[in-house]
Amino acid sequence: MANSTKKMTAKAEEVFAETQKSLEAGAEKFGKSFEEMTAFGQETLDAMVKSSEIAAKAAEELNADVAAYSKKYFDETVAAAQDIASAKSPTELFEKQAAFATSAFEGFMAQAAKWNEAMGVATKEAMAPIGERVNAAGNMVKTYSA
Repeated sequence: MANSTKKMTAKAEEVFAETQKSLEAGAEKFGKSFEEMTAFGQETLDAMVKSSEIAAKAAEELNADVAAYSKKYFDETVAAAQDIASAKSPTELFEKQAAFATSAFEGFMAQAAKWNEAMGVATKEAMAPIGERVNAAGNMVKTYSA
């Protein structure tokens, strides 16, 4: 009887030791995972700030370009109006007006293409830090699911 009690006590101590070891390993793994998630969150926040800074800089540049184009277009319109007003005949008036309209349209289309390209580049640059974080999240999921 004493021998079976010793065996049961030894077995209980063994199970308890294994359980404690398993709990300690789980707690350590949880702590490490929590630290990794905290670092990941901070890196993601930093990426969002960087992305916002890139987007703000691009918006400032675009705003300056729009202002410069608007001033140039206004000056060209005033000059064209003066030129059209100096027409000596209806035919000359229509020719000058048509030339200005064609020039204004072509100029705007070229400027719009330039702005479109600039916005595409700015969007790509602004989204790069976010894209890197998405890739990092995918890698983290792969690590935890493995």
